[in-house]
Amino acid sequence: MAQLHDVVTDLKWRGLLNQVTDESIDKFLLEKPRVIYTGFDPTGPSLHVGHLVAIMNLRRAQRAGHRPIALIGGATGMIGDPSGKSEERQLLTPETIENNVRSIRAQMETFLDFDEKSGALLLNNFEWMKNFTFLDFLRDVGKHFPVNVMLTKDSVKSRLERTDSGLSYTEFSYMLLQSYDFVVLNKRYGCEVQFGGSDQWGNITAGIDLARRMTGTQLYGLTSKLLVKSDGKKMGKTESGAVWLDAERTSPYHFYQYWVNVEDADIPNVLRFFTDLTEPEVVDLLAEHEKDPGKRLPQKQIATELTRLVHGAEGLAAAEKATQIFFGAEVAELSDAQLAPIFADVPSVEIPRADLEAGLPLVDALVRAKLAGSKGDARRTVQQGGAYVNNRPGGDLDRKLTLADLASETMIVLRSGKKRYALLKMV
Repeated sequence: MAQLHDVVTDLKWRGLLNQVTDESIDKFLLEKPRVIYTGFDPTGPSLHVGHLVAIMNLRRAQRAGHRPIALIGGATGMIGDPSGKSEERQLLTPETIENNVRSIRAQMETFLDFDEKSGALLLNNFEWMKNFTFLDFLRDVGKHFPVNVMLTKDSVKSRLERTDSGLSYTEFSYMLLQSYDFVVLNKRYGCEVQFGGSDQWGNITAGIDLARRMTGTQLYGLTSKLLVKSDGKKMGKTESGAVWLDAERTSPYHFYQYWVNVEDADIPNVLRFFTDLTEPEVVDLLAEHEKDPGKRLPQKQIATELTRLVHGAEGLAAAEKATQIFFGAEVAELSDAQLAPIFADVPSVEIPRADLEAGLPLVDALVRAKLAGSKGDARRTVQQGGAYVNNRPGGDLDRKLTLADLASETMIVLRSGKKRYALLKMV
């Protein structure tokens, strides 16, 4: 048997350990390889940065010698977990959930090793819930749940105490479904431990209690702190919304930039939560950052490691190239899909294909793109060497833009001075 590593101690120094159902869980996990699961509700077609703590914890468990199960809540996702929510979630159709499960499955495969016989498992609880009738569930499972105990759970109690919203029977039943997942995973796969966020404490303890009542089995649970910034706000949120793991929703460039721009106050937690750096390595990196914060060494290391992990080497290369482009590197051999996210926040103007076929004067292009207030301003910019086409010097006053200047299928990047950008989009 391969040597086991102490995952609980690892979580402790990283500041991730919040609650345990049994103080001996560290010894339990060192006795032999265990099966550990974490659940993910398929409420959207992609996981986001808020899921990263749970995913990385499963990844750490696998590296410590245990077998992880990523459980996609195809059944529970049709109801919605009330934990941490002030109002009921919108119910999703089975077709929507099926599509979401398919997308999430692909994302999970970048974090966990599913190849070996004893490798990670990706399961969907709809598989064991789809044939359950309501009466069967009440008879076989519901009878083991004392309602008075359920009412003491924070996820239920907090909603019942609100005057502006209650708790539907549908959401109240969520705890039963998740608890039953733990029982099924234990019976079928020998799963004995559940990891989750601190908002899942009530559901985890309910599952442990259900297993004890139904089968007499002792199970264990562990929660981690939720991902928040130093100001108390959720990490992974931007002005434009959540930072997704799906490249279609958040490009590798914007994903990379999110981590490069993490505030200094959040760096210690981010290093511990999302990298494989050891404690001495984190201490050394923070000390280097203290000497010269301007270099942003920790941010760049986090951005590099996480972008490679989520989007692969190709995605990281694209993100690094995009970053260089935005700071003046030559724009060439990119697709529209790669170029558009880089300049998503700069002005753009549509240019008929016929104009480029005939040759569009650079001076006119600067005016159309609003990089110059008049042709006179544009001429002065060109004469003074301040006009750039795809981050290359624009040339003289006779310069005309043609199809050969396209940096991608349909786009040309114009720049005036050091930082003023605009896109010409051929239509």
